[in-house]
Amino acid sequence: MKALIFNGSLERRPESTSGRISRYFAERLEPSGFQTEIFTLADSGIPLFDTSLTKAPLAVERMSKLFLEADIHFWMAPLYHGSIPGVMKNCLDWLEVTANHYQPYLTDKTVGLVCWADGLQAMQGINTMDAVAKSLRAWPLPFSIPIIRSALFDPEDPAKISALYSAKFDKMIGIATTKKIGKI
Repeated sequence: MKALIFNGSLERRPESTSGRISRYFAERLEPSGFQTEIFTLADSGIPLFDTSLTKAPLAVERMSKLFLEADIHFWMAPLYHGSIPGVMKNCLDWLEVTANHYQPYLTDKTVGLVCWADGLQAMQGINTMDAVAKSLRAWPLPFSIPIIRSALFDPEDPAKISALYSAKFDKMIGIATTKKIGKI
């Protein structure tokens, strides 16, 4: 089984918030037998969405293949001015290249949603990702994780995710993997 961790941030640093959350998910999924792929938007080379092109750019073809092959998705994004980063939405818009497939877009994919903010508004990003996932015919998990960034890391050991969010991440992973394993 394949799990895609979609890092919708433009941060490249391994110790960035998005990098640390992505690694946490990958480290938790792999012992359960999931082949994980972290799709880091900052390194993807995805161009601006352009419907006038007659052929999809190579970066878009690679991205689409990863997204379609994954059994489970985990989308992660910071909240920027009330929503997800525009480049993340742009990347998802490129899934339009799958419109003519037998099962277009992300039909029947399971998607876990995670968003962080410096304040209490991360749910706005979750709502945006939820609407986009449903428009792409995916099934967002009923359990999402809006994060207050100041509580994300352990105050005793800032290199670690806090117990509060570790428990939430583990719960999401458990729900997603149980659902998929149950379908086999």
